[in-house]
Amino acid sequence: MKDIITKEKVFKHPIQAVWNAISNAQELSTWFIKADFKAEKGYQYTFTSNDEGCVPITGEVKNADPYTLVYTWTVEGTNVETIVSWVLETIPEGTKLYLEHSGISKYEGETAITMFESFNGGWDNCTNKLLSYLKENVHAG
Repeated sequence: MKDIITKEKVFKHPIQAVWNAISNAQELSTWFIKADFKAEKGYQYTFTSNDEGCVPITGEVKNADPYTLVYTWTVEGTNVETIVSWVLETIPEGTKLYLEHSGISKYEGETAITMFESFNGGWDNCTNKLLSYLKENVHAG
């Protein structure tokens, strides 16, 4: 089974605008999910959704250097800790985002496959929502 989900997306937006969108609680809560979040190493965060069937996600920020954000990701009730990494790079077109979600094979048996498929589709949706948010709020791309 594959253990790592990777996504790459190019945004026609300045790197700081993309960074703010993925690291600022107010912005995250607008386009992604309600967030009690700070891009500070050691911060214990919580993502909560009102969508049916969604449970809180908690974790700890492991790295929040400029344009690199890494945090643990634990879906409530699972006791399985995975890692989400966002790395931004300035390119001539704007900003390239590299997203990686790893450690999914820590889930047992068929649950690992189910979670991989869920996360994979979820991250596609997430990066598309991020693009829409940036287009509407930064007025570029």
